[in-house]
Amino acid sequence: MNVIRIKNAVFYAYHGALQEEQNIGGKFEADVDMHFDFSEAAKNDDLASTVNYNDVYQFINDIVHRKKYYLIETIAALIAEKLLEEFPIITKVTVRVRKNSVPVGGLIDYVEAEVTKMKNE
Repeated sequence: MNVIRIKNAVFYAYHGALQEEQNIGGKFEADVDMHFDFSEAAKNDDLASTVNYNDVYQFINDIVHRKKYYLIETIAALIAEKLLEEFPIITKVTVRVRKNSVPVGGLIDYVEAEVTKMKNE
């Protein structure tokens, strides 16, 4: 099993439980770990035999901007589920979504939700 990782993809979007968050928006970050066998692609230097991470980024970007969500948990779960559907070569995926501006009444770096899903789960 091999892994391709997208680290710290950044999006400005309008998610959050508070109305102000959905109006003002904020910075969201995502990491995606895609597990699958890319040995043939590596051996043959063949993009068609692997996952094109540009396509994955665009796919995630579409999900993040398609609608507003209250929870980053929902976004992470949706990205994981849809990646397994859209890219059949992926057998396992871990998605982390971070929210940097969090109204918690104090200072924190970010809040992160992580989801791991496997094909046929």
